Amino acid sequence: MPFFKMIFSWWSSATWGTWLTTWTQGVAVGTDQFGNRYYQNKDASRRWVIYNGTVEASRVPPDWHGWLHHTYAEPPTKVPFKTKNWEAGHQPNLTGTDGAYRPEGSLQKSGQRPPATGDYQAWKPE
Repeated sequence: MPFFKMIFSWWSSATWGTWLTTWTQGVAVGTDQFGNRYYQNKDASRRWVIYNGTVEASRVPPDWHGWLHHTYAEPPTKVPFKTKNWEAGHQPNLTGTDGAYRPEGSLQKSGQRPPATGDYQAWKPE
């Protein structure tokens, strides 16, 4: 089943063409905290990622995103990305997953919707 998934779908993993290119021309550069693996060809003109799981671009952290798009010459494994102490860590887009934000009272979350606060007054034309 995984072989057929690889041939007929691109969203569940790398395609067979990506695996072939990685095997014949790829040089491993590093891995991020999500388990995604990063590669480049021998002359460093092309860079790509093989995702650990579902192919979702928001799962690439900012430092690796900059390297993939040639913003940074060196990968984060050689020159670590400098973050500010007030910045939160990277989190992938969780929309459509169990980790998505669901406010109290929404259809996907049980519970009662909070009552209106009473500070709203409907507009009426004169």
